[in-house]
Amino acid sequence: MLNEIVMPLLKWYGANKRDLPWRDKDNAYYTWISEIMLQQTRVEAVKPYFERFVAELPDIYALAACPEKKLMKLWEGLGYYNRVRNMQQAAITVAEEYGGKLPESYLELLSLKGIGSYTAGAIASIAYGIPVPAVDGNVLRVISRITESYEDVTKQTVRQQMEKNLKEIMPKECPGDFNQALMELGAVICVPNGPAKCECCPVRSFCLASQHGTVMELPVKAPKKARRIEERTVLLIQDGERTAISKRPSRGLLAGLYEFPNYSGHLSPREALDAVRELHLEPLRIESLEPAKHIFSHIEWRMIAYRIRVSSLEDYKGRKLIFADKKQSEKQYAIPSAFGAYLGYMKEENR
Repeated sequence: MLNEIVMPLLKWYGANKRDLPWRDKDNAYYTWISEIMLQQTRVEAVKPYFERFVAELPDIYALAACPEKKLMKLWEGLGYYNRVRNMQQAAITVAEEYGGKLPESYLELLSLKGIGSYTAGAIASIAYGIPVPAVDGNVLRVISRITESYEDVTKQTVRQQMEKNLKEIMPKECPGDFNQALMELGAVICVPNGPAKCECCPVRSFCLASQHGTVMELPVKAPKKARRIEERTVLLIQDGERTAISKRPSRGLLAGLYEFPNYSGHLSPREALDAVRELHLEPLRIESLEPAKHIFSHIEWRMIAYRIRVSSLEDYKGRKLIFADKKQSEKQYAIPSAFGAYLGYMKEENR
């Protein structure tokens, strides 16, 4: 049955594929960067990040040599910062061992830091024409519906079987287009959220789920573990133009990024003022800000915040805090989206 979808799918893709800045460039580096960015992030959101990233770091050597602060700033807002750290480690390997060019081998791609079976398959097929599948969430959903499979797509064995089945039908002359066509179908027609657009689907006549009215039942996924809830208090400590930030530890959640001072639990206004005094600063007034939350893959932060005006930052003698205005932060310091609800309270430097 899967054999029947190949030609209709390729024809549809050729006529309807989106114009994306990394597509049809015959550039393995572009394919790699875009695929890592697209994990957990929508295409429209990725476009400006991709264009800025490759403008600043146009090749493997530039990525390998990029200072960490600049790299984190370029990635700011995409989240999952270990991905870009892994990319740089892989770029260093490619620069040293492969002459600055991603290897034209699926297994060698798979050996690089941060590159799994999906990304290796995408690079190998799209950039190098190697007939290997690239099975992401979109493809899992599309094939589960076409075959009306009720197997749990979160199981590695199910993914591996799907990869095997797709490899058997993959057109040798255009494996990259075939992989991209499946991804595209899942992104714009056989969508993850809301009803599938079956009336527009080029392979509807071969789709068992469409024929049997079971589209919305598929794919089957095992329920995720409940996220751990953490309460936090965020402090916007300011002397007028500048806001206090600090660098997070080099390991763990949001490693090496910058943040507003924050504390475990929901502090009362008095406790927040005491925390500022412990930083050897003198608070003048305090203002409660709106609560916010941020969801990580396994943790949910539920935050309250205070904006606290202090008498002066000039006499600060500690090493923990950095004082920056909004322009400095935008240029130099990568503050993750976990604190996005409070970035608007940073002030511009007066000129």
